[in-house]
Amino acid sequence: MRVYLDNAATTPLDAEVMSVMYNVMESHFGNPSSIHAYGRESRALVEKSRKTIANLLHTSPAEIFFTSSGTEADNTAIRCGIIDNNITHAITTPLEHHAVIHTLEAMEKAGNIKLSFVNVDSKGNLDYAHLEKLLQDNERSFVSLMHANNEIGTLTDIERVGDLCEQYNAIFHCDTVQTMGHYPHDLGKLKVHFLVCAAHKFHGPKGVGFLHINHKIKIKPFIYGGSQERNMRGGTENVYGIAGLAKALELAYADMGQHQTYIQGLKSYMIEQLKENIPGVLFNGEIAEDKSLYTVLNVSFPETDIADMLLFNLDIAGIAVSGGSACSSGTDIGSHVLTAIGASATRPSVRFSFSKYNTKEEIDFVVNKLRELFTSPTQPSPEGRAIKSL
Repeated sequence: MRVYLDNAATTPLDAEVMSVMYNVMESHFGNPSSIHAYGRESRALVEKSRKTIANLLHTSPAEIFFTSSGTEADNTAIRCGIIDNNITHAITTPLEHHAVIHTLEAMEKAGNIKLSFVNVDSKGNLDYAHLEKLLQDNERSFVSLMHANNEIGTLTDIERVGDLCEQYNAIFHCDTVQTMGHYPHDLGKLKVHFLVCAAHKFHGPKGVGFLHINHKIKIKPFIYGGSQERNMRGGTENVYGIAGLAKALELAYADMGQHQTYIQGLKSYMIEQLKENIPGVLFNGEIAEDKSLYTVLNVSFPETDIADMLLFNLDIAGIAVSGGSACSSGTDIGSHVLTAIGASATRPSVRFSFSKYNTKEEIDFVVNKLRELFTSPTQPSPEGRAIKSL
């Protein structure tokens, strides 16, 4: 059996999405910027997709701008949101995706901003009182906080953050890459200036996403070179990718409640089985249903002599996951998220992330393999490291 439990990295393409994209590739090859019939047909498809997305998010199509990825959307929001609005202070957490942290750190190094980090606890929860103190004590700030952490799954109350940002006239950018298509986002109510999406996180294609820009905020283009996206992003639109994104989001919203119940059931089942079968197992981040992203489970396993080969052993067994550990020194390349929450540097951590295509039988298979890894004798690998006998 082969088991894919790395859906937070990317998801399999939905068959209906693939069909839509294939049809577009066959019939809509015109450049959307061309004025002839072929171009107009492609332009109409792009705008139809934009309207579909806007309707699902309860916003105007004029506030949706297509990008190549969530990373591009984050970079556009941060750099343009700060520079074009003369912001000199930014607030984030040490848990953000590198698309956010590295961009903000680069801007601080360049002298564009002073950067402040909100305190977080050992589960990755935000200190909202500290956030308010940072907003109070500084000039108008740019606040960049993700909805759900991509490594440990802990959720942030973005409605509360939006209210605080409105109270202190701050600009709010929210990285919703992990939650788009998994939770409903009502942009008619949520007080956010920038919100981002990557289609491949909810069974859409790679290489396409979007940035929502609230009409109350004004920025200049991040990428120049053409008048595409209403003069906001140069470059010929990825027509079939955009059509695939819209279809994937439409499917996600149509079955969101059913999928959430099903996937949460898989996650809860795996938690129970791990507790029963792996003595000493712990969990990084929140695991309560109302505090944790239902697609992500970060597991802290007991100390073992195969810690550095755990992912390798799982891969040999046909199990695809992501992993890491907290940095034990300044020279280690480990997980900045696990380090920030004070996770043990001696316990191997594995992120299991689920989708609608996973099954309870797969969970049983994975737990059984893990039990074997933590109970069976080791043998040396060709490189001299320990490999478990499976």
